[in-house]
Amino acid sequence: MTRLRSLFDIPDNVCYLNAAYMGPMPRSAVSAAQEAAQQKCHPWDITLIDFFQPTETIRQLVAPLFGVTYKDIAIVPSASYGLATAAQNMTLTAGQEIVILAEQFPSNVYVWRRLAERHKAKVRVVTRTADQSWTQAILAAIGPQTGIVACAQTHWVDGGYVDLEAVSDALAIHGGELVLDLSQSLGVQAIDLARVRPAFAVAVGYKWLIGPYTLAYLYARPDKQSGVPLEEGWINREGSRNFARLVDCRETFGEGAQRYDMGERSNMQLIPQALPGLSLLADLGPKQAADLISQWTDQIVDRAAGLGVIADAPHIRSRHYLGLTLPPSAPDDLLEKLKARQVHVSQRGTRLRVTPHIYTTQADIDRFIAALADSL
Repeated sequence: MTRLRSLFDIPDNVCYLNAAYMGPMPRSAVSAAQEAAQQKCHPWDITLIDFFQPTETIRQLVAPLFGVTYKDIAIVPSASYGLATAAQNMTLTAGQEIVILAEQFPSNVYVWRRLAERHKAKVRVVTRTADQSWTQAILAAIGPQTGIVACAQTHWVDGGYVDLEAVSDALAIHGGELVLDLSQSLGVQAIDLARVRPAFAVAVGYKWLIGPYTLAYLYARPDKQSGVPLEEGWINREGSRNFARLVDCRETFGEGAQRYDMGERSNMQLIPQALPGLSLLADLGPKQAADLISQWTDQIVDRAAGLGVIADAPHIRSRHYLGLTLPPSAPDDLLEKLKARQVHVSQRGTRLRVTPHIYTTQADIDRFIAALADSL
């Protein structure tokens, strides 16, 4: 853990337990950003390779985190872009339902409302009872009327875990499709999309994937890789490496999911910043990352309970993620009090969201518990 902490520019007096908000990039990513900025000062040194090779490396690093092949990955700027791509390539009939979860992240709500409006379908918001898991609540909502279930693997408010394999199996019985926002789990929670079989899945790169803002990754199932992209770009077409022949304007796309790539996907400032974090997580693997992080979340659950801050996520919580219920007596300015002690967490609804990562140390946990005790 000490070695991993040294890879990040996090001072010893700073306790950063807020990866679900934004993950810090490794020091090496900052160096890569500086080199990329310098390269843009000398555009005559930018070559054909710079347009293509780094993005292919990105795909090869991201694909194992999804449990798929690099051909199945598109490079997009955000989760909302990826979900809009998914919605554009999904079909519904009048009266069918799109199932989403209560308090789901807004980017994974608005897009489905619009799709439902276009097809005269319905959005069904699933809530759970106190003794229900999110998985149980979703399964109870699935039936012949279900066209799409759009959800996450980890609920971003309470940290509840969704058994996506069970959801996928239930959907298959009725011919429904699954679309996933994995922004709060990819890289630190194992998933096998070949088994889960979603139509599309997207994850942002700036949270758990410890990369830059405005870079995300979209999975498209092989049978969904002949759809309509949001943009009509040039770089994702066949023959795009031959700049002299770009005037030919080919209609055919390159292989796999790259037809869904965003315009200017080669972003020579952001792509180099993403590579170090992805390489680090690829080396660890999601299971080992989860093992490292869960030692901290488990300890926080035990120690925070003595302060009246309770981990009451439904049945099964994601190992890397805590949505802790605060006592009624918690001050309104709790976050500010913690921040004044250099302890950084988030609040979502009535829950304190505490999300360590691979750079977290025992000193961080001790500092958090002490600050929490002083601030309540």
